[in-house]
Amino acid sequence: MKNLKLFTLSLFFVLNTVCVDAQKATNPLIFADVPDLSMIRVGKVYYMSSTTMHMNPGVPIMKSTDLVNWKIVSYAYDTLGNADELTLSNGKWDYGRGSWASSLRFHQGIYYVSTFSGTTGKTYIYSTKDIEKGPWKLTSFKPSLHDHSLFFEDGKVYMVYGTGKITLVELKEDLTGIKPDAKPITIIENASLPTGTGAGLPAEGSQLFKINGKYYLFNITWPRNGMRTVVVHCSDKLMGPYEGRVALRDKGVAQGGLISTPEGKWFSYLFRDFGSVGRIPYLVPVTWEDGWPVLGVDGKVPETLELPVSSGLIPGIVASDEFIRKKGEPALPLVWQWNHNPDHAFWSLTKRPGFLRITTSRLDTNILLARNTLTQRTIGPVSTAITSIDISNMKTGDQAGLMLLQRKFGWVGVKHTGSKKTVVTVSAQSGTVNGEDVPARQQTVYLKARCDFENRTDKCYFFYSFDGKTWKPIGEPLQMSYTLPHFIGYRFGLFNYATENAGGYVDFDYFRMEAK
Repeated sequence: MKNLKLFTLSLFFVLNTVCVDAQKATNPLIFADVPDLSMIRVGKVYYMSSTTMHMNPGVPIMKSTDLVNWKIVSYAYDTLGNADELTLSNGKWDYGRGSWASSLRFHQGIYYVSTFSGTTGKTYIYSTKDIEKGPWKLTSFKPSLHDHSLFFEDGKVYMVYGTGKITLVELKEDLTGIKPDAKPITIIENASLPTGTGAGLPAEGSQLFKINGKYYLFNITWPRNGMRTVVVHCSDKLMGPYEGRVALRDKGVAQGGLISTPEGKWFSYLFRDFGSVGRIPYLVPVTWEDGWPVLGVDGKVPETLELPVSSGLIPGIVASDEFIRKKGEPALPLVWQWNHNPDHAFWSLTKRPGFLRITTSRLDTNILLARNTLTQRTIGPVSTAITSIDISNMKTGDQAGLMLLQRKFGWVGVKHTGSKKTVVTVSAQSGTVNGEDVPARQQTVYLKARCDFENRTDKCYFFYSFDGKTWKPIGEPLQMSYTLPHFIGYRFGLFNYATENAGGYVDFDYFRMEAK
């Protein structure tokens, strides 16, 4: 009887602990590619910007009221320009470039999002009074200031930027460029120094904050034979001198800044490289000691947080779409982004209501050059996408389907060779694997891709069906791999491109996504 009581009591405590933990937020905060976070709080509402490189529209703005559950509410821009690299023209592309780490700020009733581009060589500043609805005003100038932080003080506006050597420069009052008589000032000669003298990734990703009269500069650095590390520098004056410390060295979680709750709690928002799903956000609690932010719990990134539990990433970050639009609704929900600049003349949701039509406009030799590929993030630990595609209007040489977009891509779809249409899977690693020929009178093919990111398994499995019920696997699993030339996590993509004759089209009936 005594043992039974002890067992019952132990079980109670275990179940109670599980129950309590189930009501807490967990890390990672978002199991999807949302890197280079910049975050602000305005009243009780949080906003966050992120990097999506070559995807358009660009610089997504996300909103939350609890720091845990986020949804995309806006983008800073539709496109950066019309250069060949941005439009996938003449064999050129913009993979891994586009726009990089942004800085999000709120000053005197106006929201500012700044970013920079290695493609155009420019720095961009977007501003609006309504961050959710816009419109956004653009100013841009050269040069491109790397990993900068926008900073307002005493009627002046600055940018802090650089790699290793951190530089401060004053901008014009109208934000159209660097102030003509302003000389860049080196405020930290070697921001990596707190981690030691070993070479590696120099400190970058600057984010500057002023809290209780002191200035705090956050950077990421990666010393050789070490891991990505958070370094914080502190000063009583904007121009320095600055004292630096290692603020967090755990799991490679790094690059970000500070955010406070209305109740006065502090957190640091950071991200972690996590294989092919991309760079995923984490939150770590912050306490203060002697004027310094102390990140984590005993120097570690906790698994749980004293914040509300997440309700999942669907539909705030990713979502299913039946392609049915009511009057007044936008053509595409904000979860969608195009791979590079779209050509709006060759896609439609109105030519066949309830379907997304993608029409080929030119010939392409590679799916990575295909125009009008429509994408959404994959999410972890497991995510599945299913689509139905009407292939009756494909032309000879057309290839269309559902892809996993990265440099080491893979896709399942239909290839029209003229005499027949064949279900195939194609990957950068193994080429083309043929499945069944589509029956002569079959107009619809169903396609499915299932991604497993748990414990960095990083495999995708492809399936097809002729009735939407009985699924057949095809080809070998795609071994996904995060590559720097693309610098972005894998994305699901809907595509159609021509290799012989332009003008064919396919109709996607729906895109359905599940977190399993």
